[in-house]
Amino acid sequence: MTTAVLLSGGVDSSVALATLKDEGHADLRAFYLKIWLQEDEAFLGDCPWEEDLEHARAVCLRFGVPLEVIPLQREYYQRVVRYALDELAAGRTPSSDLLCNQQIKFGAFFDAVDGEIQSVASGHYAQRLERDGRALLARNPDPVKDQTYFLARLDRVQLERCRFPLGRWTKAQVRERALALDLPNSQRPDSQGICFLGKIPFDDFVRHHLGERPGPIVRQDTGEGLGEHRGLWFYTIGQRRGLGLSGGPWYVVDKQPEDDVLLVTHGQQLAQHSTTRFEVDSLHWLCDSMTNTAEEELSLEVKVRHGPQLTRCRFQPQGDLRGLVELESPDPGIAPGQFAVFYRDEICLGCGVIRGALPS
Repeated sequence: MTTAVLLSGGVDSSVALATLKDEGHADLRAFYLKIWLQEDEAFLGDCPWEEDLEHARAVCLRFGVPLEVIPLQREYYQRVVRYALDELAAGRTPSSDLLCNQQIKFGAFFDAVDGEIQSVASGHYAQRLERDGRALLARNPDPVKDQTYFLARLDRVQLERCRFPLGRWTKAQVRERALALDLPNSQRPDSQGICFLGKIPFDDFVRHHLGERPGPIVRQDTGEGLGEHRGLWFYTIGQRRGLGLSGGPWYVVDKQPEDDVLLVTHGQQLAQHSTTRFEVDSLHWLCDSMTNTAEEELSLEVKVRHGPQLTRCRFQPQGDLRGLVELESPDPGIAPGQFAVFYRDEICLGCGVIRGALPS
């Protein structure tokens, strides 16, 4: 069985490749996915794709695995970048990395190598388990590095073909393994930020595509004008940094796209603007148990953003791929457009798009 290994040039995917070699997988092919932004908009800042590819080639040479470059610029723009820009322009907060995994790494790539590859391995910190003949997505034991949040929109066919060699590895173990193997990129720092930006500053990218559209910053509690923002697409609910206001801390609590108004509150009043209830739609389930769920209320756990924190919640299906979520503890950063990802007993069940907070 031929297994493709997606290499980014980073430590994680390189150790994933080394792990598969150690396990005796003989028929491995490595792929570097060349995406749209890496070349067309490098003028916005330092874009590291050539350096990434150099590291990927050095690792493949070390293990005697052929490396191929797959150009997916057009697919990336149409399926991920366009989505992100449309969401930002509408005043919402996109979750681009979920779309990247579903639509590109395990979507367009599958399409490009269809018939040649039986499974695809990546350096994601997640587990793929088998129960009753079904593939399940489970959390990595490292709560900080766990990446199931970003994989929650995979469909079941994609998950069946996925392999996550780092499933039970912590980041510290991966780094130790890279050093022990003396990999050429063993000391390379982790990449940060949105999947398609690389080192390009987010604000520069947004300004290039959407420009600036100033509007008032208003204190929601009193209606007092506090200053002017550069454009609603530069901000998200719960944001603290970058507001340029004195006497803080100040937090973004809402946006009014129709009037270009950015609503903020002082940290002392933040708890008053936290919520325990929000709506989700576009529900997407990875488990039969959720697909076949009737209208009864369920006790689950949820992440409303990537990170180690899981919050207990009650989930009430509303029909037509919609649901109502009630958190056990309030959250001040429920942002429309972001994904809520649901869990039960370490299993990632699926996700839904947050459509808005409701009064608690």
